[in-house]
Amino acid sequence: MPRENSFSDEDGRSLTPDLELPEGNAPPRSPVVAVEPTGLRSTAPAPTSSTGPPVRPTFAHTTTPIDRFRATVHKVIRLHRTSTVLADRGGIGAEPGVDPRRDSAFLTYGHLRQNCLIEVVDYSSVRSSFGRMSNKSFIEMMSHKGASEREPWVKVRWINIGGVDWGVLSALALRYDLHPLALEDVLHQHTHARSKADYYNQHLFLRILCHALTSRDDGIPDSMDPTIPRSSSPGPMSADDEKGAVGNSEEDEELTLFGGSAPVSRFSTARRKPGIVKRRPWGVKWAGDVESAPGRNGSFANLVHRGSMNRRKRVQQEKTIEELKKGERVNVKLSPMYIFLLRDGTVISIHPATNLEYTTPITNRLHHRDTGLRATADASLLVQSLLDLIVDSALEVIDEYHSKLLKLEHDILLKPKMKTVRYLHILSGDLILHKRTLDPIKTLIYGLRRYDLDRCAALADMSEPGSAVKVEGFMSHKAKIYLADVHDHMEYILTSLDMFASIAENLINFTFNMISNDMNEVMRRLTLATIIFLPLTLLTGYFGMNFSNMWSIMHNHSDLVFWEIAIPLMLIVIPVFLYGDVVRMVHYVKKKVLVTQVEEVRN
Repeated sequence: MPRENSFSDEDGRSLTPDLELPEGNAPPRSPVVAVEPTGLRSTAPAPTSSTGPPVRPTFAHTTTPIDRFRATVHKVIRLHRTSTVLADRGGIGAEPGVDPRRDSAFLTYGHLRQNCLIEVVDYSSVRSSFGRMSNKSFIEMMSHKGASEREPWVKVRWINIGGVDWGVLSALALRYDLHPLALEDVLHQHTHARSKADYYNQHLFLRILCHALTSRDDGIPDSMDPTIPRSSSPGPMSADDEKGAVGNSEEDEELTLFGGSAPVSRFSTARRKPGIVKRRPWGVKWAGDVESAPGRNGSFANLVHRGSMNRRKRVQQEKTIEELKKGERVNVKLSPMYIFLLRDGTVISIHPATNLEYTTPITNRLHHRDTGLRATADASLLVQSLLDLIVDSALEVIDEYHSKLLKLEHDILLKPKMKTVRYLHILSGDLILHKRTLDPIKTLIYGLRRYDLDRCAALADMSEPGSAVKVEGFMSHKAKIYLADVHDHMEYILTSLDMFASIAENLINFTFNMISNDMNEVMRRLTLATIIFLPLTLLTGYFGMNFSNMWSIMHNHSDLVFWEIAIPLMLIVIPVFLYGDVVRMVHYVKKKVLVTQVEEVRN
């Protein structure tokens, strides 16, 4: 019989068997009373006595409360691992999206815990209200409908969340009916994912990559983000549990949602202790896994294990390359931002960083009543302001690349070095990467300006022929006007990236051309020296022969004979080999004389 806290399918079959039972479906045993095994009943009659007391059951050794507590903890751990393994088996081809109403969503993402900083801003053209909350207070507010209702004077509510926490996101999704696909994008965000805009009936969802300059001392390259801690495994584990321990936690890539490791399966169930990661060994089947076919368990485990090893190797290579690129590199931090725009004027922004420094300029604008953002009280204009903030940060990155490129160009023109070429190569690669990450932002902004109403019309239900559906876009007319300015900035950013990449490539080619030209000059000098001394070398070899009878030596000739032969020979050989250079020199002298005559006539 399955346990009370076990999971079962539609037919009532247990999906989480008691792993403490030995094989053979033995009945459960009490920690105190020793029960006779089933099927081994004795055929001898039980001894009876008419005068003795009744027979009492035999008691085994009594367990302490600490042992019972430890056994319960281990049972809960095994139950969690069994349920998550069943969830892992449904990873490929599973239902898309994340529905917080399902228990499987909590089992998969319940480990995501982070102390978020949440700011709730209610404002209109005449009044405003600002408040900050913790995870607990925000979840309580979202749980009570009356507490989360806006006051009548509120035109726009902005919920600005710094950090990613499952409790906060699930409460937010349940309160505002966020689409499961949008919630999945928030939880499964990769650092280099494309920026996009998704239209749903309830809301508009935007995912944008933010580019921000960071100092070298921060130690956060562009592929790294703040980590999200997980809970550690409780208590001492048994020897069987420690078999799947991995000693180096840095090599494990199932550590964080926004970590430096390569993204892994969204059904990550690994638990962490300081310096150790405990897992179930690959290929081990859980007893009672009625939904997994026997022939597929081993192949599935081997496939996942092989893919995990390849990802670890790739992550290690990426870390090595990041270390090699340190130096004259422009440190840019990439981090995603998620924006929900609801029909009732609610704007939800989520940033993985646990502080709200990135959106401080927008908050400061809302404090002043005379700003356009505050005076209009338009939710879509708030979304445009967030997009403008992201683009302005990208402009700072472009300016830094411009300054770095000017410095490298100065070094190249002054004295080309291979070290400078190395920096140019790194800069050129970063420019290509940022062009890939910034180009979708331009497409997103253009789509909001041009196709907002068309995409909303595509979502409208036109099934009933007599129904007249009024289609309204998410972006107001004024927001589209200001989006045109943001689009112009993105156009400037992308054209600047193309120009910088071309300049970097030209500087690399110029450096190699200069080095090649210097080498040609050296070879030219060596060739000229060889041509001059070739006749002398030939004659020296001739006169150095050890013949017993040589006319040039035996007839009282001096060294003048050598020069009488060498000088005419050099006068013949050198012009022959340098004929082309002589012709070019004569042509250059003629043009120089002609230019001089023209200048004299003008004067």
